[in-house]
Amino acid sequence: MKFKINKHNILNVLSRVQGITSRKSNLAITENILIQSRDDKIFIAATDLETGFEGTYVSEIESDGTITINSKKIYEIVKNFPSDEISVEEMDNKILKIGNETVLYNILGMNANDFPELPQIHNDITFLNINSYDLRQMIEKTIMIHASGDEKRAHIIGVKLEFLKEDNTPVLRMISTDGKRLSKADCTDIQNNLDISEKDTVLIPKKGLQEVAKFLESEGKIKIGVKNNNFIVKKENETILINLLEGNFPEYGDIFSAGDDKIVEVEKEAFKMMLKRMSILTSDDYKGVIFRFEDNKLTIRAANPDLGESKEDMVIKFKSTPIEVAFNPQFFIDTLNFIYTDQILLKIIDDEHPCFIQGENDNSFISVIMPMKI
Repeated sequence: MKFKINKHNILNVLSRVQGITSRKSNLAITENILIQSRDDKIFIAATDLETGFEGTYVSEIESDGTITINSKKIYEIVKNFPSDEISVEEMDNKILKIGNETVLYNILGMNANDFPELPQIHNDITFLNINSYDLRQMIEKTIMIHASGDEKRAHIIGVKLEFLKEDNTPVLRMISTDGKRLSKADCTDIQNNLDISEKDTVLIPKKGLQEVAKFLESEGKIKIGVKNNNFIVKKENETILINLLEGNFPEYGDIFSAGDDKIVEVEKEAFKMMLKRMSILTSDDYKGVIFRFEDNKLTIRAANPDLGESKEDMVIKFKSTPIEVAFNPQFFIDTLNFIYTDQILLKIIDDEHPCFIQGENDNSFISVIMPMKI
């Protein structure tokens, strides 16, 4: 194997696969990437046995070949290489020579035959076309609800992806929860040839979606599909495959029809900064603050016996019986980071039911936050 390549053709991909190759698996070779030279391109693959990546990149090929090399080391070499053009050549004993006239690395590789084989993408897959930015937003709005490191339940470590119709409009939806909150992100700007007479649902690991988000640009279209046990994201020259989870996601429909909720209108940035100030005195042992809604006023109080107390008022639009309820302010801050309207709506019933948050005149993203017992 021998080829020359411009470092800028592969620097981004080498950076983005670090999240995959840095995950521990029961195979040491998954810390490597597979590099194959053929025709006028190089092929790069990475996997942690749950999430797989493959992509092709323009190169000047002198001879074909395949090798695996440590992902972190080749990324650092390419990132810090002094010139744009890099020469790569496989030597004897799986040594990969990387360099130019002044810089030379001889890196020990591993046998390419030992690299895990990725599932093959066949032509019989029906893909759905979606804006790359829209999918990235859906992913980020749902994976912000993290699972703890020792969590095993599928509906907590995964995101539910469903394809359905609402009012005869095709909807792609992602739902995520940790039992304390729930995020629902919808997209209707999709092109598809799928039969959606029946609701299609899969569970995708959050950590796999986290890697997908790194490859999604702010412009352009991408394709998504499901085949066998894989969720597939396909760009023009790159493909990501994620093993689906086995399990069921709790029914959530009743949550959104819980009862007679009261509407609170509030200015987003002012509310967000208020929450940040009132969360200063929270801690791992005292995460909650008290929200009191009354005639066009919101008061938030924080009390921590180890640190002290704080209180702040702000003007809101609210006309109803006063409601006092405790919430984790960080959950609200996480949600507000993904709402882009100046005004937001809070829908609240009482101190025992969840609070719903969404942008004004925007139902595409709704966050549900459960109250706390203090």
